[in-house]
Formats: sequence, C-alpha cells, structure tokens
Amino acid sequence: MRLAPSKKGSSDPNEGAAQVADPAHGARHIAIIMDGNGRWAKKKHLPRALGHKKGVEAVRNIVRVAGEMGIEVMTLYAFSSENWSRPADEVSDLMGLLRQYIQSDIDEFDENGVRLKVIGNYKALDSDIVALIDNALERTAKNDRMTLAIALNYGAQDEMLRAVQSIAAAVKQGELEPDQINISHMSSALDTADLPPLDLLIRTSGELRLSNFLLWQAAYSELYFTDTLWPDFDKRELQRALKSFGDRDRRFGGR
Repeated sequence: MRLAPSKKGSSDPNEGAAQVADPAHGARHIAIIMDGNGRWAKKKHLPRALGHKKGVEAVRNIVRVAGEMGIEVMTLYAFSSENWSRPADEVSDLMGLLRQYIQSDIDEFDENGVRLKVIGNYKALDSDIVALIDNALERTAKNDRMTLAIALNYGAQDEMLRAVQSIAAAVKQGELEPDQINISHMSSALDTADLPPLDLLIRTSGELRLSNFLLWQAAYSELYFTDTLWPDFDKRELQRALKSFGDRDRRFGGR
C-alpha cells in the first residue's frame, strides 16, 4: 500500500490539477457503512464468504486511495454489535478475515504512517484477535499521516450509553455538577473523542439508514448514499462522494 505515489507519464500538465489542490474537497474525516458483500456474492452466484473476502480487498484499496487524497481520518463500520445475530459460520468467517487483515496489513500501515484506532467494545472478541489489535494499536500509535478507525463490535446507542454512564459517574463522585454537563462533555466521552468532527458519512448498497452508526457524530455530517455494493466501491466512487460533498453548502443550522 502506498499512500502518495508519484504521478508519471501524463502529457497534460493541468490534468487533475483541481484534485491535486484538494482531492478530498475539504473533508477531513469520512466514515463508511460498508454494505453489500452478501448481495455482491449472491449476484455472482458465489458463497457469502467470498463476498466478504472481496469486501476486504475493497477496504485495502479505499484506504490507499483515501491516503492519496489526503483524508485525515477514515472510519469504517466493520462489525456491529448486532452482527452477532448472523449465522455462526458467517461470523466465524468474518473473524477469520479480521485476523488475516490485521496480520497482513500491519506492516504497510506502519510504513505509510497510518495510525490504527478501534471504536466499540473490541475487548469482547476472541482473545487472540484482541491481542492482535492491541499490538497493532501500540505499534501504530505514533503514526500521524492518516488515522484508520475500525468500528468493531460497535453500536452507536451503546457508545452513547457508555458515555452517559461515565458522565454520571463523574457527577456521583462530585467531579461535575449536573447543570454543568454540556455537549463537550458528551463528545469527549465518546469513542471518537480524539478524532476531528465527522464531515461525510457514506453508505453503500442502496440502503437509506444509519444502522446505529455514529449517531451523535453524524448530527451535522453530510450523508451520501450509493447503490454501489461495497466490493465494487473504488476510487471513482469515492471521488463521486467527495465531489457531492464539496458541492454542498454546509450551514450547520446557522442559516
């Protein structure tokens, strides 16, 4: 994976000049609900497991592309707290892919300055996966070129509940008065406290819902829905989403 390859062989010196200036269209933090692996496999008469494998390949590609575009943070919805209700063999396949992804890509992350972050209760996963994640987090902690945040065993309602509980504990201990609680307290208690505000949330596969993902953070983010299934989501699709983002007038309720 190379985050900023040189561009050679172009005969037009102005080619892509606008993209070079700001290929991310001002978006610092984008998030993606990666949906459609199963439908992709079904359309091609393939096992669902192959759809998920193709989805991992799409993750590798889109992380590389995001780095090339200068996006500061990318948050990916990899496994929700509700996904445990899927068939046991599918969950097992997903966990196996997660193991492979961390082991195979950690060197590239480190070489290219990518900091790995995990949101959600990943400590509830199998102990060997937790160990792999902890090692990856420690190894990449000082990288500052790009942050890749992976949502694992994540649900936004659970995240907000945990945040409220932590604030309530502070009140109980006398560290905070109830009437002092403000938006900043809530934001700082969330899993994403150290990340910039969410600019753009993308969902693939044509579904038009947030599915318990970054509900607090998405309050004033731009939403982008595409019919493209996740395994087919590539650089061109990301460029389309960012172009849509750049064309919008973000008013944040002010006018």
